[in-house]
Amino acid sequence: MTTETLLRSAPDLRILTTSRQALGIASEHLLVVPPLPAPGGADGSSSSLRSVTQNEAVQLFTERTRAVVPDFAVTEANRDAVAGICRRLDGVPLAIELAAMRMRVLSARQLLQRLDDRFQLITRGSPTAPARHRTLRALIDWSHDLCTERERLMWARVSVFRGGLDLEAAEAVCAGDGIAREEIIDLVTGLVDKSVLVREEHPAGVRYHLLETTRQYGLDRLGEAGEEPVLRRRHRDHYRRLAADAHARSFGPAQVPRLMRLRREHADLRAALEYCFADRAEVATGLGMAADLGDHWIISRRLAEGGRWLDRGLAIETGPTEVRARALLAAGRLAVLLADTGRSEGGADPGGPPGRIMEMLEEGRSLGERVGPPSMPGHADLCTGILATLRGDLESAVASYAKAADRLRTAGDPAGLAMTLIRLSLTHSLADDPRQAGAIAGECLELCDAHGERWYRAYAMLALGIAAWREGDTQRAAALAKESLRFTRSVDDMIGIGINIELLAWIAAADGRHQRAARLLGVVQTVWGAMGATLSGFGHLMGFHDRCESITRQALGDPAFRDTVRRGAALAHDAALGYALQDRVSTEETQEKVAAPSPLTRRETEIARLVAKGLSNKEIATTLTIAQRTAEGHIEHILGKLGFNSRTQIAVWVGEQEAGAQESGA
Repeated sequence: MTTETLLRSAPDLRILTTSRQALGIASEHLLVVPPLPAPGGADGSSSSLRSVTQNEAVQLFTERTRAVVPDFAVTEANRDAVAGICRRLDGVPLAIELAAMRMRVLSARQLLQRLDDRFQLITRGSPTAPARHRTLRALIDWSHDLCTERERLMWARVSVFRGGLDLEAAEAVCAGDGIAREEIIDLVTGLVDKSVLVREEHPAGVRYHLLETTRQYGLDRLGEAGEEPVLRRRHRDHYRRLAADAHARSFGPAQVPRLMRLRREHADLRAALEYCFADRAEVATGLGMAADLGDHWIISRRLAEGGRWLDRGLAIETGPTEVRARALLAAGRLAVLLADTGRSEGGADPGGPPGRIMEMLEEGRSLGERVGPPSMPGHADLCTGILATLRGDLESAVASYAKAADRLRTAGDPAGLAMTLIRLSLTHSLADDPRQAGAIAGECLELCDAHGERWYRAYAMLALGIAAWREGDTQRAAALAKESLRFTRSVDDMIGIGINIELLAWIAAADGRHQRAARLLGVVQTVWGAMGATLSGFGHLMGFHDRCESITRQALGDPAFRDTVRRGAALAHDAALGYALQDRVSTEETQEKVAAPSPLTRRETEIARLVAKGLSNKEIATTLTIAQRTAEGHIEHILGKLGFNSRTQIAVWVGEQEAGAQESGA
């Protein structure tokens, strides 16, 4: 008798079952059981011993290892290896249990090193377990057997993706040679139903990924079918088009979604570049792709990685081509920003590196004039201006920026022109000419608005805010900085976030609000600490930071200054940004607000904090295991009690409450 027949015959019957595959009946409700969360980041970032030992995957590994090595413990010496094992095995309980059995003869580090061939290493399980649970390969073989022939082929093909994929990528790379494009959606659905592909909800749409273990299995099958070279090339072609499209639409309303997509696709962009640089015949393609990704390297804070790809390609592709010219200018731009980052951290004045940078820029300028579009010399002038600013030669910087602006206007390159105007405005502010700085930033704003551009616009507003602050109009400066900060926060642009909070600290110090200035200096200390450089890429503004710190320290006294900075640095990210965005007139008003009891219930406070983290009503409902309608009702009550009309106001209020709790020592 089938499950569906049983349910029809007994209306009150409920069946709870586990399976790799959905039953496919009308009354079925699916609850996905994910793998155990692995410790640390996917990039291998380390965690504290305490956080590692509290991780569920590590606890399972420890428990199973003690069955064969009774005195095993996770220590400072082996914590990274144990965490790495659990990450490499995707937190899959069976894989962790099977791996733990090898600890009888291997150390944790040795086991981690041998996991590249996990199917050979993890081959022994309990003889009393079902056959499919005795080895890792048997488990995956069982899932493979559940698939149709076409689903197996699709599984093998999607294994070329490293960081996940969307339906568009699946259609572009996996269709052809036995799979029609219109079949892709049904095959993806089948693999999701069988728990081979994991479905993920993203703001930009649904994405899918394979656990690394199932991806490696798929790659083995792809190799056995002889399809790997073809699929690798299709994969590279797809991401080359993605990079070229983002470069072509680097200014305007399409810019933000494309750059955000590149950030999501970084693992596969890297795989595509690796494909290119593994074959001498493909290096020129890889070099052009690395140059097209110039904005991505900067915005995703991967300056050094971008520089390495470009330098590698330039060492091989030495001919006088447009690709080399573009790559030289892209590499020069990244090198300038890296040099600025080094200087902002108090390192030696980079007298040597600028010589090499200038060589790249001059070759790129010369080559671009011969074989490239007319905008290339303008980009060389822009980088030369940044380099002059880095050396403190503001007069030469202004001259280079002015030349770049003229060339880029003539060439019809609005993105290059916007970058130049922003840098030129900041340089005029540094040179005590805020009126001219404001006029130039205003021109940049008009340019951005005419093209529907948002990212450069946020930096133009920042430059305009600095000019207004330098003129003494702190109210306007604060409004501009906060509007810019709201955008940079929405796209997780940590450089923009950091500089805007810097400006708000400088404004607070100028207004005599020294408690706020010190706390913001603490907030921005955390931002720059995470990035590894103060005023990353804008180190020439460091004098303003130092002046703010000196004024604030003198006003508060050294002990109070240090304590307030510490409190700011201790704020959680969302609370810190909420604090930066709020409007407080004085410390006394702040204390009065903090002293007032919250009108929210405990549940409403919990929901308000989730709103502040940016969760949607559906995500809040899922997190708290309540109905979405219930979550919506709570949010309506919160808005009514606080007298607000937007979720943003709730986020700011939460930031105020947490900042107040920190100040009171809670």
